[in-house]
Amino acid sequence: MIAGPLPDYPFRRTSHDRLAERRTDAAFLSAAWKDPKTRVLVVQDGKLATDVTGDRLRFVSPDQAPPGDRLLLGSADGTVFFLVLPTVDPAGACTESSPDARLSTVATNSPASETTPVEPADRFSGLRQLAGHVDEASASLAVHAVALAHWHVRHPRCSQCGAATVVADAGAFRRCPSCEASHFPRTDPAVIMLVTDEADRCLLGHNRVRPTGWFSTLAGFVEPGESPEQAVAREVLEEVGVVVGGVRYAGSQPWPFPSSLMLGYFAAASSTEVTVDGDEIDEARWFTRPELAAAVTAGGVGVPTTLSIARALLTAWYGAPLPANVLTL
Repeated sequence: MIAGPLPDYPFRRTSHDRLAERRTDAAFLSAAWKDPKTRVLVVQDGKLATDVTGDRLRFVSPDQAPPGDRLLLGSADGTVFFLVLPTVDPAGACTESSPDARLSTVATNSPASETTPVEPADRFSGLRQLAGHVDEASASLAVHAVALAHWHVRHPRCSQCGAATVVADAGAFRRCPSCEASHFPRTDPAVIMLVTDEADRCLLGHNRVRPTGWFSTLAGFVEPGESPEQAVAREVLEEVGVVVGGVRYAGSQPWPFPSSLMLGYFAAASSTEVTVDGDEIDEARWFTRPELAAAVTAGGVGVPTTLSIARALLTAWYGAPLPANVLTL
């Protein structure tokens, strides 16, 4: 039986004010950009500017930021934060020799901290690598920045007329100067669910693209005209042939890899016979708690890391911290 809230997991909470009411305030935006206390986070190719260790975000002042699209992230502890997407030439190179050529200060792990001069370095890290190192405030800004950057970079043209679009309202959306259409960032809802049966076993599946031995909760995208609860039942039936009865919401997690919102659920199975689809899932197994602990400890099974809400769902069912993975990727 599963009781109580989920254990903690990355990106669960928002620590910065997104300042939605300021996105159309030209005077505020101009003054904030001129303020040397304002901090700027640079994102290039989906990766975040970091210090030389690669473990801490690097925030710079506006006059040290490279040229490019300027997007408002919000504020935290009285400090305003922007995101900059460096301008690139047609060949894909930054307009300056390197976007880091003007990134010559590094912030401590807290985004509102004072900066300390360091030597410039071409250092950009992915959000997955940073998630286990940055504090909650930095993680809040980082997940917002990566999701926003991904959408802007990949949607430069109008889906109605094909013309080039421009950033509007400090990055809240893009506007087409040709047909005047407005295009807003998209987020794709996905369900991720831990299925249990009457014997309180959990059902985990192996995705055929993953290395042998790695099992996780089932997951899938919500389709048009479908509720998340309906998606849970459909995905479980499609992937492993198990019929789901009750579905209970557990929590959510922004997942900007590239643009998903993971909606976590517990699902009660009303059948237990497993028939995998062979397309996405090539193996699925029911586990008791002792069976799962023994398999993980022996290295025969690997389970999700603490980066994902999948681990939180599994830990909530297990009732205690899971054994550390012995199986390696």
